[in-house]
Amino acid sequence: MTPDRSLRRIAVPIAGAIVLVAGTLGVIGLADAATESDGLAAFDPALTANAVSRRTPALTAVARTLTFIGSTPVLVILTLAAALLLWRWTSSLRGPAVLILAMIGSSTLTYVLKTLVGRKRPDVTVVLGPVEDTFAFPSGHTLNTTVFFITLAALVWGRLRSLRNKILIAVFAVTLSIGVGFSRVYLGYHWATDVLAGWTVALTWLSIVLSVAYLTAPSGDAAPPPDRP
Repeated sequence: MTPDRSLRRIAVPIAGAIVLVAGTLGVIGLADAATESDGLAAFDPALTANAVSRRTPALTAVARTLTFIGSTPVLVILTLAAALLLWRWTSSLRGPAVLILAMIGSSTLTYVLKTLVGRKRPDVTVVLGPVEDTFAFPSGHTLNTTVFFITLAALVWGRLRSLRNKILIAVFAVTLSIGVGFSRVYLGYHWATDVLAGWTVALTWLSIVLSVAYLTAPSGDAAPPPDRP
C-alpha cells in the first residue's frame, strides 16, 4: 500500500464521519422546523409562491422532465441498467452491489422519514400535475436521485483517467440532483425545506456508503483501466 493510499484510508473515514454527524444534525433541525413551521420552514410559503409566479411553458417542460427522471419507476430502471453496465465494464459485481444497496437504503430512509415526520404537502391548487398523497418530508425524488447519480458518478470516477471526463461526470451528477430538487418546488409538490432535507439525507447516507465502499475496495481498484469511448 502506497503512502498516499494509506493517508486516504485514514482521511476518508474521518471525512465521512464529519459529514455523517453534520448531516444527521441538519436533518434533525430541518425535521423540527418542518414540524413546527418555524426556522427555515417559515420561508416555505413565500418560496413556493415565488416559484409559482415564475412559471413559464418552457420551464414547466424542463421541470416535468426532471421530475420524471427522479420518479421511482425510472430510477428503478436506471439502477438496474447502470448495475448491468457496471458489471459488463468492470467484470465485477462489487460496483453493481454498491449501487443497488445504496438505492435500497435511500428508498428505506425516504419511507421511514416521511412516516416519522408526517408533513403535509403544499396545497393541491399549486400543483402542476397529478396530486400525490404521500407525506412531504423529505422529498423522495430529490433524495433518491441524488443518491443514484452521485453513487454512480463515484463508481465511474475511480475508473476514469481523463480529468475532463471526471469533471463532466461530476457536473452531470450534481446538476441533475439539483435540478430534480428545484423541479419539485417549481411544480408545487414539495416545500423548499423538503428538498433541502432530501439533499441533506442523501449526503448523509452517501457518507456511509462511499466511505465503506472505498475502505473495502480491493487494492487493484486503485489502478483504473483506460477510459472507454
